[in-house]
Amino acid sequence: MPSADLGILDLPHGARPDPDEFIRAAMRWHFDPQTGSPFWLELAPGLGFDPLSDVKTLADLSLFPDVAGRMRDVRIRDLIPQGYGSRPPIAGVFESGGTTGGPKRVVVLEDWFERLLAWSDANLDAHGFGCGTDWLGLVPTGPHFVGEFFRRSAARRGGLAFAVDLDPRWVKKLIASGRGADAGGYAEHLIAQAVDVLRTQQIGVLAVTPPLMERLAADEELAVLIDERVGGIRWGGTQMDPDSRAMYRAEVFPNVALCGNYGSTMMLGVAGERPGLGEQDPCVFEPLAPWVTFSVVDPQTRLPVAYGERGRVVVSHVSRSFLLPNSLERDLATRIRPHEDFPGGDWVADIAPVAVFEDERVIEGVY
Repeated sequence: MPSADLGILDLPHGARPDPDEFIRAAMRWHFDPQTGSPFWLELAPGLGFDPLSDVKTLADLSLFPDVAGRMRDVRIRDLIPQGYGSRPPIAGVFESGGTTGGPKRVVVLEDWFERLLAWSDANLDAHGFGCGTDWLGLVPTGPHFVGEFFRRSAARRGGLAFAVDLDPRWVKKLIASGRGADAGGYAEHLIAQAVDVLRTQQIGVLAVTPPLMERLAADEELAVLIDERVGGIRWGGTQMDPDSRAMYRAEVFPNVALCGNYGSTMMLGVAGERPGLGEQDPCVFEPLAPWVTFSVVDPQTRLPVAYGERGRVVVSHVSRSFLLPNSLERDLATRIRPHEDFPGGDWVADIAPVAVFEDERVIEGVY
């Protein structure tokens, strides 16, 4: 079982551990034969370096190979650290949207979910979202992390969760096969269900993807209803361009708090829009560091681009419950310099998908 010096992995919400000390503790946990997961213990001898002696800083996570692709066929129980014992507290097994091939799978433990929710709760407070109101989510449910995140977020803030079941894989399949009209019809089917809830229930928070938000805003009567009755909109799943974001804030939903998320299955969560941004500022996302960190790199050299320049997003998830470092995402972003007291990695802005990822054309659809 873990020694006392690994307590840095379990610091309460709001604590900011030294990132390098945190990384060293995480390596001791994940590569100890008594506590590490079968997946990483099996990979360790072939890594070409020793995580226990060579990974001493946050920057050293770049030594790891990108193993995100292995999440498509890994035996999911092999990802659970053995230090949790024979009955680990599982929050769920979740899958990616299958944008670039078969879905990838991760397992999320309760301690990580609780940490993420506490951080998310504070971010919503900072954006002026109230408590005690009910939520409506036009987000993927089923095997997707965001659906469970939506449900737990609503409950944590004293709300009931009304959900419209969104299947992103079906939309992407329709678009890929040239059935754009059918994809549009499916989106209207989702909107019709949302309208029914919005007109019959007191919804205080709307969780929605930008493509579906655009369809809601296109109905002038519905847009007025949302602006009058909904206190906050939390958007995410696909990118939102700066002009659209400014228009929603100033013209379409001027009385609604607007807050973006940038997330993926491989980071086991989301990064939140930084509070206090001006109308002309880019939408900057900051992750829950040092547990989740970003770097923005040249995809050919994997070296960081200059601040203010665009590159590919690399995500590292390092927590007690899961390890997935140095994972190249399918997104482009502008590298933003974080504040000096930020515990590691970059901030990112102006997220946009690459055209091709893992030799597959990227199709976003409604998510």
